[in-house]
Amino acid sequence: MSTYSAIVMDHDHHRHDHHRHGHRHPVRRARWRRALHRLTPHTHDTAAKVDDSLEASRDGLRALWISLAVLAATAAAQAVIVAASGSVALLGDTLHNVTDALTAVPLAIAFLIGRRAATRTYTYGFGRAEDLAGIVIVTVIAGSAIAAGWTAVDRLVHPAPMSHVPWVAAAGVVGFAGNEFVARYRIRVGRRIGSAALVADGLHARTDGFTSLAVVAAAGGAAAGWQWADPLVGLAITVAIGYVLRDAAREVYRRLMDAVDPALVDTAETTLRAVPGVRDVTAVRLRWIGHRLHAEADLVVDADLSLLAAHEVAADAEHQLTHAVPRLVSATVHTDPAGHAGAHHHVTLSHRRRAATLR
Repeated sequence: MSTYSAIVMDHDHHRHDHHRHGHRHPVRRARWRRALHRLTPHTHDTAAKVDDSLEASRDGLRALWISLAVLAATAAAQAVIVAASGSVALLGDTLHNVTDALTAVPLAIAFLIGRRAATRTYTYGFGRAEDLAGIVIVTVIAGSAIAAGWTAVDRLVHPAPMSHVPWVAAAGVVGFAGNEFVARYRIRVGRRIGSAALVADGLHARTDGFTSLAVVAAAGGAAAGWQWADPLVGLAITVAIGYVLRDAAREVYRRLMDAVDPALVDTAETTLRAVPGVRDVTAVRLRWIGHRLHAEADLVVDADLSLLAAHEVAADAEHQLTHAVPRLVSATVHTDPAGHAGAHHHVTLSHRRRAATLR
């Protein structure tokens, strides 16, 4: 049998639902499922899924601009105190906040690009722009780590006293509050819309918040007369940046390599096996493109099914998948007849068909 696309026309999909609920189950169960189907908020329209994706992009952009404003204000306040006090630890924290604010720019560009419609060249759309933005973010984090570490080492070699110690401590507290707000906001929105780049950016902000508290420790050491405390805390901040760099790089790498949560695959397989008419599920593939999921599945159905009946099974499978798997916007379902499951049969079938056609 051929591949049946799970993205079908709206009126066909309604007809398949009616046929499925009205004839394939006992009457009582069919009535219950029809009532539940009507009461449960959902949509059969592919355009509505695109609207959901656009709404996710708008949420991501909103999170970026709000966090940019908060971090820019935080960094500006800290920069004034850095100029007055000469604190290396506070300089490192300020660099963190500046770079974290600037990462909103490539992410915002990626969200805007990702909203463009697919073309004949980019048939899956432009969602991968978010992954490219993730690479830029990782690069910026690495640059801030190098700058903070270099300055801290230089201050250890050339000691200098810290002035305006109370203000430095206050700046550290302000930095923690600003970064923690931004971190929670970005991570929450990023996980809700499925954006790995936004989650990575949120993790970066969270680490910056804890390094801001280290600035308070540096101020305490300076108040006690320990000039080495400030550059030592600066080095500790550099190490902290290294940890967040590792986590962010791993997150972006996994997305570039099409990694998904195995629990999503389990959910998809369980959902497909429960579809009436599905005898087995031989393959399920999920892939993130930006913050949208796409799926492909190979199913085994009865060999004596008609073309229409097999099409109904595929359409039903797609419909159930879009409800069960979060952020899934499309699914392509291939049906194999029982006894001929697997791609290795396709070559033989093609050769036989070609031979029969040429006779």
